[in-house]
Amino acid sequence: MWPVARPDGRELVAIFLGGALGALARTLLGVAFPHAPTQWPWPTFVVNIVGAFLLGYFATRLQERLPLSSYRRPLLGTGLCGGLTTFSTMQVEILVMLDHRQFALALAYALVSVVAGYAAIHLATAMVRRVRVRA
Repeated sequence: MWPVARPDGRELVAIFLGGALGALARTLLGVAFPHAPTQWPWPTFVVNIVGAFLLGYFATRLQERLPLSSYRRPLLGTGLCGGLTTFSTMQVEILVMLDHRQFALALAYALVSVVAGYAAIHLATAMVRRVRVRA
């Protein structure tokens, strides 16, 4: 029988707090900048790219530059970035675009979102590592 890991209550609180902050920021942007199904969904796109950048930054910085804390990653990575970004909303927006026969827009949104997300992670990682090399 495998040993059962007990959840760390402080780690769960860190994830919850970070997720609440990220989800609140995402929701406020979505409410402040509504869009039609035939338009580019800028609020979701921006939070997903910013979230990808922040995740790349936090993951690299916490691993390579700061003393390891057991609560920084859950707070900032899993919580904040997880709550801020929204793959599910992106999928729903793509389905709505397809329902409105906006095939090119849906395809462009999916492709640009994935490519820009990877580029944001790469940029953030490179920025952190460049600073480390110069220091």
